[in-house]
Amino acid sequence: MLKTQAQIIFGYSQHIELVTATIENTKKRIENFSYLRIALFFIEVALFVLLLNSADDIGRTIIQIGLVIPIAVFAFVVKKQSKLDNEISYQKQLLWVYQNEWNLLNGIKNGYDDGAEYESEIHPYTSDLDIFGKASLYALINRCYTKKGKALLAKNLKESVQASFIISRQEAVKEVLTCIDDTFDFRANLHGFDAEKIERIKAQLDKELAAQLEFIRNGALKIYVKIAPFISFGILAVAIFFGGIFWNLLTVYLLANIAFVVSKGSKINKVYYSFSGGSNLLNGYAKAISWTEKHSWNTIYIQSLFAIDKPVSEEIKKLSKIIQEFDARLNIVVSTALNAFLLWDLKCCIKLNEWHQNSSKDVVAALNQLGDFEELIALATLAYNQPEWVFPKIKNDFTLQAEEIGHPLIPENIRVRNNYNIESTPTVDVVTGSNMAGKSTFLRTVGINAVLAYTGAPVCAKEMNLSVFKLNTFMRIKDSLNESTSTFKAELNRLKMILDNVSKSRDTFVLIDEMLRGTNSRDKYLGSKVFIEKLIAEQTPALFATHDLQLADMINEHPETLRNFHFDIQIQDGEMKFDYKLKQGPCSTFNAAILLKEIGLSLE
Repeated sequence: MLKTQAQIIFGYSQHIELVTATIENTKKRIENFSYLRIALFFIEVALFVLLLNSADDIGRTIIQIGLVIPIAVFAFVVKKQSKLDNEISYQKQLLWVYQNEWNLLNGIKNGYDDGAEYESEIHPYTSDLDIFGKASLYALINRCYTKKGKALLAKNLKESVQASFIISRQEAVKEVLTCIDDTFDFRANLHGFDAEKIERIKAQLDKELAAQLEFIRNGALKIYVKIAPFISFGILAVAIFFGGIFWNLLTVYLLANIAFVVSKGSKINKVYYSFSGGSNLLNGYAKAISWTEKHSWNTIYIQSLFAIDKPVSEEIKKLSKIIQEFDARLNIVVSTALNAFLLWDLKCCIKLNEWHQNSSKDVVAALNQLGDFEELIALATLAYNQPEWVFPKIKNDFTLQAEEIGHPLIPENIRVRNNYNIESTPTVDVVTGSNMAGKSTFLRTVGINAVLAYTGAPVCAKEMNLSVFKLNTFMRIKDSLNESTSTFKAELNRLKMILDNVSKSRDTFVLIDEMLRGTNSRDKYLGSKVFIEKLIAEQTPALFATHDLQLADMINEHPETLRNFHFDIQIQDGEMKFDYKLKQGPCSTFNAAILLKEIGLSLE
């Protein structure tokens, strides 16, 4: 049984409370470990004082052994506390994910990117249909954090594809919907990290790292790095037992090792800096990839996303571990000691080179694949949050049938739904009506739901059947001071684009809202009339919203290829009432005279 939206909102509230409680509990545990660390410090100090004041007997030996215990416990506590810090960081991201879903369903802005960077005035429909930017369809859908995921969602909102591909994506979204509870964990593992950082890591793995590691492939160098620790600790052991000149020899040898590492410093730095601090990031991405690997996917679309058969998450964890070891160089004291005895930086470079040769290409492919899953999860989350929306049926034959279709960006409590069907052969449907009656919103409702349908997402309707159209719109035409373009010229440019697209594709569907506003009323009518006749001649289906009732009269000349619809107003006690319902035939009631009267102008 499907949940209602109220139940879904309540579910998010419960998750928010549970995660918040978990965070508070984890904070207390971290705090307790902090107190324990302080206590261990004082115990160590006390034991050291006892050691200084003890006699040279068995008691002194016991104290010396005892000095090691607080240090060992301290190291364990630090490791445990670090793990809890990572856990609380993850829990905070999970809380953000749940809170963001609750916010969206309560009318608060989505915390993910709104896609403003993809806005384009010259695209056939995205600007007119509010696909990108503030309060857009992208802003409603997007749950992508990676660069690949955001770009893929934008691409699928901008391009029409074949019916079979849309159907395969619908099946994939439905499959993700069956495990929607796991997707919040997936998103939490990606959110909060520097998205640009992972892009730099991918670029380095794919294009730069092989050349940067060239210096470490020297056979003699690799042998020396391998035996250096044995030499260091061998001299140290001899020095402890025999002292004297061996301490001087050890000092010279360790300084020589440090100098050797410093001589390779510029090359080591090139290898290191793109990865620096990326260990936690990679662990998070590895967990997300692990989820995609462990799930048994059945749909062909999702199966096709896996370019490789073997699990890659473990390889990413290995890279994360190497980077974590490499990060020791951030502490100058620790780094100096490790390089002196172990040639640590060079050792890490050798490990990285071995890893790169075995796993790099697979890991880059898997990291890119995360964007594909993000995009599917975004659509599945929309379907989960809107249980009354339906997946449309994609037809091969010319079809557009919608029952109770509404605008997805209008809140449910004020959204008005309409029924709309096109004929089996293309027609131009002229929609007349008053200002503010709902013509423009209706055109956008049809267009934006078609865009949703073509991405594989559910639509805001009780039922919808449609074939694949190439949408072209003419709604928000702007002049341009920078390009010295008047409104009329901008309109002509847009109309030419539509006509060019109509001539290229028989599958074009045109949405026009009051064309040729930048010219006089006579030319506006004649231009609109000839444009409609051109669409009829090309057998191009269209929705044509206008105030010009003369265009509705064209049905007398084209009774088979032109239909009239309208939105009207009701006047009650001198007040205008809008029901925003689409009706058959041309409009007979307009509101201009009423609006003019309200500002002191009366029409005779």
